[in-house]
Amino acid sequence: MKKTLFSLGAGIASLTAVGLLFTNKIIYIKKKSDDTILHRELSEGRFTLEEFNHLNKDTITIPSKFGYSIQGWFVKATNDKRFMIISHGVTMNKINSIKYMKLFLSRGWNVVVYDHRSHGESGGKTTSYGFYEKFDLQSVVSWIKNQYGDESVIGIHGESMGAVTTLLYAGMVEDGADFYIVDCPFSDFKDQLKYLLKKDYNLPPFPVLPIANQLLKLREGYRMEDVSPITVIKNIKNPVLFIHSAKDDYILPEMTKKLFELKEGPKKLFIAKNGNHAYSFGENKEEYESIIDQFLDEIL
Repeated sequence: MKKTLFSLGAGIASLTAVGLLFTNKIIYIKKKSDDTILHRELSEGRFTLEEFNHLNKDTITIPSKFGYSIQGWFVKATNDKRFMIISHGVTMNKINSIKYMKLFLSRGWNVVVYDHRSHGESGGKTTSYGFYEKFDLQSVVSWIKNQYGDESVIGIHGESMGAVTTLLYAGMVEDGADFYIVDCPFSDFKDQLKYLLKKDYNLPPFPVLPIANQLLKLREGYRMEDVSPITVIKNIKNPVLFIHSAKDDYILPEMTKKLFELKEGPKKLFIAKNGNHAYSFGENKEEYESIIDQFLDEIL
């Protein structure tokens, strides 16, 4: 009997340890350095070092409702009250958003890029893949309206985790932004983790995910089910442009297609032929810019 209880206790302890390691990997995901991101963007021709050094940007600091500061840059292109917010992906920071900033600046939009919590220069200790990030995005939208008025026209462009954050924000509060462009989001966090467990580690979801889910709730205050754009997509009535690369094997394009199908109201879908995850713009620049122009012409 004692041996059985000991074995049971050891098994529970082992599973708990696995759950702790897995949740640590999720919430404390290693971020890329400024130098790494800058070198990648420069080497791939997204912008030049001269452009980066002479970027006419104002540094902005926006308080998060969770007690830390959100750091960003504001670049003005026009006196018109037209603003694009760029929301970057996990492990990245606002340097990764400069290529999208350039795209919208050249089209006469004022642009805000910012660092997500625990990324870049922003505060916060953990990453929540959109759950807490959506409230920070809400604060960025509020900052624009407080500075420039409620009549401001606001769009949000999100990439990967930034796209998930954008959809979760849009599904939470429809009166914030006027339209959204979401590039390679996942449709459901739990489904994404199931896929990555199989793809990267050849592991089944049980028992890792149920244990990790309970620990995530205890440690961070939310469950995987709370990070699920698919559950809020029908709340979004404003226009959405969905973008994904057909060759993305990190977040599968089927997730974006499913979101597109369920979205009600104005919407558009662009599946890029080339590029891995988050490279739809990098590998299909002309087509990417063309679909954005079409989308903006249609909705504005």
